[in-house]
Amino acid sequence: MRLDSEVIPIKERSSMLFLHCGRLDVEDGALVLVDARGVRMQIPLGGITCLLLEPGITITHAAVALAADCGTLLLWIGEAGVRLYSAGQPGGARADRLLYQAKLALIDELRLKVVRAMYRFRFGEEPPQRRSIEQLRGIEGVRVRTLYKELAARYRVDWGKRSYNPRDWDAADPVNKAVSVANHSLYGICEAAVLAAGYAPAIGFIHTGKPLSFVYDVADLFKFETVLPVAFRVVAEKRRDIARDVRLGCRDMFREKKLLRRIIPVMEEVLAAAGEALPKAHPEAVPIAFPDQKGLGDVGHRN
Repeated sequence: MRLDSEVIPIKERSSMLFLHCGRLDVEDGALVLVDARGVRMQIPLGGITCLLLEPGITITHAAVALAADCGTLLLWIGEAGVRLYSAGQPGGARADRLLYQAKLALIDELRLKVVRAMYRFRFGEEPPQRRSIEQLRGIEGVRVRTLYKELAARYRVDWGKRSYNPRDWDAADPVNKAVSVANHSLYGICEAAVLAAGYAPAIGFIHTGKPLSFVYDVADLFKFETVLPVAFRVVAEKRRDIARDVRLGCRDMFREKKLLRRIIPVMEEVLAAAGEALPKAHPEAVPIAFPDQKGLGDVGHRN
């Protein structure tokens, strides 16, 4: 039985830790990562909010159980987050953030505020007043087409229009193939961020009706400054294996820019633009797993 005094408040934990190659197991009650040479490294599981498991990681049943007991989210991802394959228990045992997200999406006035905040972040200017979400989508479409043309001119790549048929990959031209791979790489790391923050990938604001609607919303906020330049650069360099080279380029860029650390604060910022506080927990809700107790008292710790 775990005592409250034995856990570290979420606000004083490290946000996330990437692990690559090794076997995660439990020894003497602690999580350890064992590499191919048998070298053991202890992972301070109770001090981490989310573990991102890259290819090459195997994990035992005992390790998964310990992570669940500590309230640490496990995400099985591709290298640097270019894919997300599975997740543990996003949001934990409570639905506070899911209810908050659903409220913002269901009330038209609040949803419009979030959409306007996304537009403001994406284009660096205030969206036109007295416009519906549908009208803002149309304005956004024009701006996006212009941004594609600017990227094509910068990298001296021929560009017609965005065209993608998932059922006929070979029908696309090289630049559309590169853009598709880049987008899917971004969706992986954005889905990891959405789940790590406790939100639902399916509850979107601009995009709706898809399993990853909110992921697409979040990805659009970063697309033109991150993965699309990678896609156009690979095509401009006339690489032979476009799909592989774009994925590797996105992987390296995610690591260099530490993109995952940026996504969650921006996501919280655009949702907060609705001006609504998180809802109060239902009287019958499961108590918070890690009470927000008094900090450790050390100025070096986060407050």
